[in-house]
Amino acid sequence: MIERAPFGNTGHDSSRVIFGAAALGAMKQPRADATLEKLDQYGINHIDVAASYGDAELRLAPFLASRREDFFLATKTRFRTRAEAREELLASLQRMQVEQIDLIQMHNLTKAEEWEVAMGPGGALEALVEARDQGLVRFIGVTGHGTYCPGMHTRSLRAFEFDSVLVPYNFSMMSNPQYAADFNELYELCRQRNVAMQTIKGMALRRWQDDDPERRFSWYKPITEPEPIKRAVDYVLARPGLFFNSTSDATLLDTVFAAAHAPRQQPDEAALAEDGRRLGVEPLFVRDVSDDVLLEA
Repeated sequence: MIERAPFGNTGHDSSRVIFGAAALGAMKQPRADATLEKLDQYGINHIDVAASYGDAELRLAPFLASRREDFFLATKTRFRTRAEAREELLASLQRMQVEQIDLIQMHNLTKAEEWEVAMGPGGALEALVEARDQGLVRFIGVTGHGTYCPGMHTRSLRAFEFDSVLVPYNFSMMSNPQYAADFNELYELCRQRNVAMQTIKGMALRRWQDDDPERRFSWYKPITEPEPIKRAVDYVLARPGLFFNSTSDATLLDTVFAAAHAPRQQPDEAALAEDGRRLGVEPLFVRDVSDDVLLEA
């Protein structure tokens, strides 16, 4: 079974690999059902989805009908105003056919102008706090992509007591001194406040190129070889308190889950650097060049 750890201050011991339900977004129901069966095999008890992940919330509904109490369930809203965020949250509850969501997250809150709207009067945060007071959700978090993400999350935590954050983390990005400094500041703040810290893009290789022949199950090209995947997973899980959100490429889920299930090895930075050189790993995000990503990804 994959190791479990306290998910911040929520009182829930979550599997340190969280199932990224974006993998279900374009699936028919039978394949989604078969994919979800893998969670029990590896002891995964935490599901992360979003209203913008295609049909993912709909695909979860039949599974949750009989298994809701077995999983910590998180979703996200991309909207920044109170009215729109509440409407999307209520739609998520309806799509998944659940009465309560464990964690609602403001999706990709990394731009200063959007932050001011979401966190201000009439903003999305008001809707999420109201939903928590009404028992529709239990906890509130914030997510992000791009190089500004750690710094913006630090700002968010200083403005409100969020229960979780979600942030990119891999060897390539942490090789950038500025990003590493911002991430480490956020990490220390989360540790001090017992805020859950989820990571994404742990096995990202690079952005797709026009001449790549592979089928695209994710907005970025993932690492696909088992040994480099194992090193990438271990790199994340070796750091106390971090959770690894799984790839949206469902063809790689067995490899990822098996890597997390196997005994963890101390990350070998020389080997990680060699993986990067041999496979052609490139940062997904370069400040002020490629920081944005579609929320549907």
